[in-house]
Amino acid sequence: MPLADRMRIINLTPGTGTWHCGACLRDSTLVTALRQAGHDAIIVPMYLPLVTEDSEPSVGAPLFFGGINVYLQHKSRFFRHTPRWLDCLLDLPPLLRAVARRAGMTSPGELGALTSSMLRGEQGQQRKELRRLSHWLATQEKPDVICLSNALLLGLARDLKQSVGAPLLCTLQGEDTFLDSLPEPWRTECWALLRERAKDVDGFLPVSFYYRDVMAQRLQLASDRLRVVYNGVACADFTPSSLPFHPPVIGFFARMCRAKGLETLIEAFILIKQEGQCPGAKLHVGGTQTAEDTVFVQRLQQRLHQHGLLGDVLFFPNLDRAAKREFFQKLTVLSVPATYGESFGLYVIEALAAGVPVVQPRRGAFPEILEATGGGLLCEPDDPRSLAEGIVHLLRHPDEARVMGGWGRRVVQERFTAERMAAEFLSVASMVRGQESPPDGQAMCGGGSLLGKADCG
Repeated sequence: MPLADRMRIINLTPGTGTWHCGACLRDSTLVTALRQAGHDAIIVPMYLPLVTEDSEPSVGAPLFFGGINVYLQHKSRFFRHTPRWLDCLLDLPPLLRAVARRAGMTSPGELGALTSSMLRGEQGQQRKELRRLSHWLATQEKPDVICLSNALLLGLARDLKQSVGAPLLCTLQGEDTFLDSLPEPWRTECWALLRERAKDVDGFLPVSFYYRDVMAQRLQLASDRLRVVYNGVACADFTPSSLPFHPPVIGFFARMCRAKGLETLIEAFILIKQEGQCPGAKLHVGGTQTAEDTVFVQRLQQRLHQHGLLGDVLFFPNLDRAAKREFFQKLTVLSVPATYGESFGLYVIEALAAGVPVVQPRRGAFPEILEATGGGLLCEPDDPRSLAEGIVHLLRHPDEARVMGGWGRRVVQERFTAERMAAEFLSVASMVRGQESPPDGQAMCGGGSLLGKADCG
């Protein structure tokens, strides 16, 4: 790549410390694809160390806004003025990972106040951390674009823009669910702060048209400030499943929690087995299981035991990259019946990349993704009976399931690749950088053309 075409891109991404999250995996995949395309792209981790499936994309970048320091600075004036050597000790990765394993330590009220403080940026209790980040960026090669992983980082935008002088983009990927879970008055206050701080960003990248419309309304954003960039996956990581039907294997792959609909799927599986529609069916449950999820998973296992079905269900928590690939290879159908409006649902295109058809609830971005891919069926939300019927239909019509899985895989390989995601990101980055303008009559919000959509409505 000619040096003049090479971009330096900084992506600020909150880490989890010990488990995989969809946003981290998406950001890591994007940055890896940008680097493979010849750009100088880097992830700068925040709060906790990153847990990714790719080779380390931070390439020596220090961690900023360490979770312990952020919390202590929020709680005590003393820690807002501590020397850097003490802050460094509190930012040590082993210590941060140990804290991350103790999920649920912060009360909802404290979490709301802390979120509000972070959204206040240079006016918040963590301004010392913001100064450190701005100083570090100022000492590096100037980035062409800085991208915030999600809107909860909007408090950083004003100071970064002033101190670094680079245009700012912000990905939108599921912030509404977290913000709506905050108690009052923090919920209303944080949404108001987001609307104010959104003015400091040059462009927003929602991960679906569904979520574009949600956040355009809630953040009161003009349509020309949004451009949809669908998530993509490294398709080479997924070998086609043989779609076993003797016995068939139903899969779940997401965080093992109530919000992702695992309880709904367990109830649907019980119905399928009790009614003898697919007598040999098995259920494989994979994905992240945090300490906070343990009691929930044990309760579901107890329910399966009561129905004499625990032996038909296998749990695969916290799989690495190779094990995840093997997990998808053994599935006949996948369902993650989330109980809320998912902004995208990365697991859907991961399953389709392996040729595995899906059954998903008719909510959030799922109708949009299945319309684009043709890779599955929709069922009624939060309805084990409707979910069971969709799964049974595919299990009892193997030819139809294979066609859906094969078609979905082809579409993902064409339209939901990491390379395409990177190319669409670069198009927006070039736009805000001033190198090019959108075609006549096309605003930024047109985004990817996977559904032939270029409207801003």
